[in-house]
Amino acid sequence: MSLSTIVNQTVIMKVKIDTKEKFYVITLMETVFSDNIAADLSQLVTKFLQQKIKSVVLKLSALQLIEDKGAEALAQLQQLFYENNASFVICELNPAIEEKLEEMELMEVMNITPTESEAGDIVQMEEIERELLDEEIEGVE
Repeated sequence: MSLSTIVNQTVIMKVKIDTKEKFYVITLMETVFSDNIAADLSQLVTKFLQQKIKSVVLKLSALQLIEDKGAEALAQLQQLFYENNASFVICELNPAIEEKLEEMELMEVMNITPTESEAGDIVQMEEIERELLDEEIEGVE
């Protein structure tokens, strides 16, 4: 195996993680969302599902290009978070990325907001909804 092959197999994803009261804000500092970056991001964010604070806001303002499998991975992550009673909200997409997600018919199944502030509001609203649903279920039993 040549050195270039080994280097090509190692992907170093640049992210910034901020902890808020009810969620994490993960800022992807990459311009291209490749299959490898998608896999690394999935591995990173699914670890949060084991934490007390489970919800994630994914900030993609630096992103310029997204590969098809990367876009599909984001939709799958969203589904995984909702199955685990957690929120996964994407914010600050540039128009080219939004257009790509529209073409792939993924915008309707993903939770996307223009700003981080709006994404945080959605996380908090969904948290309240889950609490109310839990109370209703407990009231029925």
